[in-house]
Formats: sequence, structure tokens, C-alpha cells
Amino acid sequence: METIASFDGAELAVHRVGEGRPVLLLHGLFSSAAMNWIDFGHARTLAEAGFEAIMPDLRAHGQSATPHDPQAYPPDVLMRDARAVADALGLEAGRYDLVGFSLGARTAVNAVLAGMQPRRLALCGMGLQGLSGWARRSAFFIDAIDRFEEVKHGDPAYFAVSFMRKMEVDRVAARLLLQAVEDIEDADLSGITMPTGVICGDQDRDNGSPQDLADALPQGTHIEIPGTHMSCVTKPELGQAIASYLSD
Repeated sequence: METIASFDGAELAVHRVGEGRPVLLLHGLFSSAAMNWIDFGHARTLAEAGFEAIMPDLRAHGQSATPHDPQAYPPDVLMRDARAVADALGLEAGRYDLVGFSLGARTAVNAVLAGMQPRRLALCGMGLQGLSGWARRSAFFIDAIDRFEEVKHGDPAYFAVSFMRKMEVDRVAARLLLQAVEDIEDADLSGITMPTGVICGDQDRDNGSPQDLADALPQGTHIEIPGTHMSCVTKPELGQAIASYLSD
């Protein structure tokens, strides 16, 4: 693990596995590089396929900085962090790939719209409605944070709270981060011109329709794997699908 100073000096933990064409992988909300990419073998799968998996812990996650100052969370802060990592590591336009899961997929879309130029893009655990409907999703998670100590089994927020407990999430930092993510308009997707794989579990519609997202992208391809939004991360098919798509 190494650390990279982001645009504002915040320290971001970056994990790297393998050698070959770089793949920048962005994990999901309340998760980490270890939980999303390393623990279930996806980084190893990519390394065995000839890639270097570069996996930052997002701000307010994992081993990265968790500032409590609201000024540390300007709009689209995660996109700016992703660009800072790519710049610090010298990732060259068209010579690396970009992958995101859930919140990481939103971040990847924002990063491309802001000028990052990966060779290929893979959006995992994401549908069209999840890009433009962030206000509803973020309100759900902010409510879970605000009611953290009172949420019991059977509450709609129970699994989110349980996952936050497991991941030892800094709730102050997470709440600030949730308010820094902005919606992506459907019309903006026409600006994503590189081949894009939309990789989603066959039981995952947490972020809307993956087929609708693939259809909205100029070069989108829907790739179905087994699982729900949470369980697909634990299955080898996720890493295999990413490696296969990026190897084409």
C-alpha cells in the first residue's frame, strides 16, 4: 500500500497488484479496495490476465483520509480524487482502463465526463436510474447514518447499518461525502465515447436498469453476472467478467 496526496493534500491509500496495462478500480459506498477488489480475488484475476490493478480507497473510506471539515468535500470530490491518482501515477490517455462499482461507477462516469480518457470503461452494479437519481439514494443512506444507533432488524436501513458497522465507517466523514455527490444527466452520457461494459448481477436493480444504461451509451454493452448488488462482489464471475471485457 502507498499513499498519494490528492488535489487538496488529503492522503489517499492506493493498493496495487500485478503487472501490465493499468486498470484503475474504484470501489463502492462504505466499502474499500480490500473488500471490493482484493478479498474475493478480483484483483488477482486481473493480475493473472496481464493487468496491473490499481485500487485506491476512496476519501472517507478504508485507509484513506476521513476529514471532518465540510470544506474537504466540494462537489464531485471523488472524481477529483480519481483524477489526482491517475495524474500521480502517470496514467496516459488511452493506455489504461477504468472500472467502478456502484458509487465507484458513478465516479468513473464523472471522471470521464471531466476529461479522463481510459481505453475502456467498465461500470459495475450500476443502472441508468442510479446515475440521475442520487438524491433519493443519498437521502436513504444519510437517514441510516442519522438513525444509526436505533436501527433494528427489519428496518429498511438495517443492512446498510450492518455493513457500516462491519467496515467501521467514519459516519461524520461519510455523511459529508454523501452530500458532495451530484446527479449525472442522461443526456451527458453521449460524451462517453469509449467502449463501456455495464456489468451487473442478474438480481441487482438497486441502481436501476443496466440494460437501459448500456443502451444510453454510444458503445455500451450489458454483461450479466450472477448475484444481487451485494452478493455479486463475492463471486468470481465479477472479476472474470471485468478481465474478459478489458482483454477484448
